[in-house]
Amino acid sequence: MLLSKGYEVHGMIRRASTFNTGRIDHLYHDPHGNGDKVNLYLHYGDLSAPQSLTDLVYNVQPDEVYHLAAQSHVRVSFDMPEYTGDVTGLGTTRILEALRRSGSKARFYQASTSELFGSANPPQNEDTPFLPRSPYAAAKMYAYWMVRNYREAYNMFATNGILFNHESPRRGETFVTRKITRAAASILAGRQKNLYLGNLDSKRDWGYAPEYVEAMYMLMQIDQPGDFVIGTGEAHTVREFLDEAFGYINLDWHDYVHIDPRYFRPTEVDYLLADPTRANQMGWKPRVTFRGLVRIMMDADLEALGLPSPGEGKRIINEQFGDWHCWEHQIMTMDR
Repeated sequence: MLLSKGYEVHGMIRRASTFNTGRIDHLYHDPHGNGDKVNLYLHYGDLSAPQSLTDLVYNVQPDEVYHLAAQSHVRVSFDMPEYTGDVTGLGTTRILEALRRSGSKARFYQASTSELFGSANPPQNEDTPFLPRSPYAAAKMYAYWMVRNYREAYNMFATNGILFNHESPRRGETFVTRKITRAAASILAGRQKNLYLGNLDSKRDWGYAPEYVEAMYMLMQIDQPGDFVIGTGEAHTVREFLDEAFGYINLDWHDYVHIDPRYFRPTEVDYLLADPTRANQMGWKPRVTFRGLVRIMMDADLEALGLPSPGEGKRIINEQFGDWHCWEHQIMTMDR
């Protein structure tokens, strides 16, 4: 979306022995090739290496910083609590400190999370107390308060976007929504027999990721920074997600889904539901429904396996975002 608005975009990637840029390959052009010039530049760095962050800030001189990086898998955070705290919590502080020390006037967006609310009673808004229930949530809570502290202590434009679950066909395959849609398509194709999940009664406020990108951008353009809840105001259980995904292709999920205790969290978050009144008053409202979201994801995973799809997700994309066949480019075409 930023590229479509004429931005010069600089991204930080971790050094690895294999290429890990698959999600942006359709945007990136080899500088030695003959393709059209795209103002996208990649830099090696790491949230656990403060010098790399300081160097980036000095060399790039950014106007806006969108901090979306983290160890963001909640269940994994129980297995790697120290690493999660270092990257997800202290990583945010390192960026803020690099901006402060450089004297940068850049606007800073922190990808906060609904997991902060944990066991707090729904619906949750900007005034709801935080009751984190995982190392990931605790690390994000530290990051949230550091953003507020830097905003108030140093008069920095530093904003927390408290986003509830946002999904799309790009969602990682180990996250429950994508795990379900990918498995449903694989089962239909005869490539998979069973799907193993944990707690089916958890309720989440699930929305469509490109619309949440619009919200991030909106929060960076307002006059005063702050803390904002972004969500649909509607929650559904994992069971309901299974109903929608498998029902869409006329399968009964009860024939394939099994419960595996290893996928239960040591401390569970039962019910997350956004009260996005403040964001709604600013002009942001979601357009894709829960059912539409599931169908968009299902159509993409069916198409990825060469299977015909009912096409409802395609229709939604065509109406709201442009050409379905460019769904990997959705963020680039939102302004249509």
